[in-house]
Amino acid sequence: MSAAIEDTFGGTGRRSLALPVTGLWRNGLLAAGTWLLASAVTYGLPDVITWDATELFAIVTLAGTILFVALSLTVHRLGGVGRTLVHYGPWFIVLGLWLAVWEVLTAKLGWLPKPFFSPPQGLLHVYVTDWERLLICVAYTGRLWGLGFFSGILVGFAGGVALGWSKRFAYWGMPLLKLIGPVPASAWIPCTFFLFPTTFHASIFLVALASGIPVAILTAAGVGQVNRSFYDVARTLGASNRFLIFKVAIPASLPNVFVGVFMGLYYSFAVLVVAEMLGAKFGLGWYLQFNTAYSAYANVYAALIIMALICAGLVRLLFVVRDRLLGWQKGIL
Repeated sequence: MSAAIEDTFGGTGRRSLALPVTGLWRNGLLAAGTWLLASAVTYGLPDVITWDATELFAIVTLAGTILFVALSLTVHRLGGVGRTLVHYGPWFIVLGLWLAVWEVLTAKLGWLPKPFFSPPQGLLHVYVTDWERLLICVAYTGRLWGLGFFSGILVGFAGGVALGWSKRFAYWGMPLLKLIGPVPASAWIPCTFFLFPTTFHASIFLVALASGIPVAILTAAGVGQVNRSFYDVARTLGASNRFLIFKVAIPASLPNVFVGVFMGLYYSFAVLVVAEMLGAKFGLGWYLQFNTAYSAYANVYAALIIMALICAGLVRLLFVVRDRLLGWQKGIL
């Protein structure tokens, strides 16, 4: 019996600890090999057209190679970090291969020609030489997006609760929302110039509109789909309408609300570039437009990567917030 228990729990535990060690060791060495390949291709093969930061990029990829070798040798000390790296190990391998292929197709063979395409060292050169302007643009974009996104989801959430709770409000509000919702936020640019005193306020409105509409629609749907028996039980116990809204309707509709917030997040970033073209002096959208006009496509790609990383980070943060707020629903839904 004790042997069976040890097999079931202790043995499985030892195997589960051994698997990440083996997986990280294998993935770490494979990733080191692909990053070493990218470094060798960058430094060893001649460029068709001279690019800046070629040697620097070779050093960076070589440093990545050393890092992955070091991780493989110290795998037994990594614990939970090791399991995370095992999970993302194939991505590091593919990323090294992609850097090598990207380098060959652009800088070494010229099949993807300048200025329309840039090799990895072209983007690295932008980050090294233009980091101050990029940092300012990120700050301006963060301010505009934060004001627009959070004001949009707050108004959209309040409106969605009202639409889902009040039939009278839904009678007038839902047709209007369905009329405005399908129209792209950028189509309201002519109206914003008239309604708002500055282009900055107009840009905030466009971002808020793009993020608030999906939140309003899905919040209204979530409140409207709450099981009516929940309300009946609460009323039987003497609950007021205020209690029903804040303690029954809103908590039960939160899964729908977060779906709307996720959609609003993506829509807000899509509108953000357009919003920053309305006369902004800085911002990632302005940076994209400015460098596109001068055919500086390496700068354009560098800014796009920054926007993608910021959006991915915000999505990840939103998942954490959702899991924290909806932790009480585990085992219920």
